[in-house]
Amino acid sequence: MNLDSSIVAAACGATVLRSSQWVSPLQAACDKYEINTPLRAAAFLAEVGVESGRLVYTKEIWGPTEAQQGYEGRADLGNTQPGDGKLFMGRGLIQITGRRNYLLCGIGLELDLIAHPELLEQPADAALSAAWYWSNRNLNALADTGNFLAVSRAINLGSPNSKAMPNGYSQRLALYGAAKKVLHVA
Repeated sequence: MNLDSSIVAAACGATVLRSSQWVSPLQAACDKYEINTPLRAAAFLAEVGVESGRLVYTKEIWGPTEAQQGYEGRADLGNTQPGDGKLFMGRGLIQITGRRNYLLCGIGLELDLIAHPELLEQPADAALSAAWYWSNRNLNALADTGNFLAVSRAINLGSPNSKAMPNGYSQRLALYGAAKKVLHVA
């Protein structure tokens, strides 16, 4: 499946100019991780659009908020060292968060993300990290079923079986609809 700036703009809710800067990194990521059907691409691009603030952010905006302060010492994120919460804040187009996820993503992408977490702020690595996350959670299979709510839950809540609604779900759903339209998905 070939992406272009108009597809990326509609699917991610970004300007065509901004989207044109992301077409190549997103295409490479989709190719590598078999996000290669219109339904998969629609779900992936919609999620990327929301998680990145419409392709604006590759690094979490740090307050720190109460939730961000809660990253510190979180065993489920692998944050075992003082300062891990901020050091391993959300980065990449799907906001990889926590020492453990940085370690696993780094292994998957063959990058030393523990020593250089900022690499996930670079377009190619930001896009690849999103597709790596997608692939490692088997989201192509969920996308193939058209169960976009489960896809969104897997990205925003960490489990497709969660009963909670993902943050920004109405935005995710709107971008998914726009993505399906531009990709000619019924």
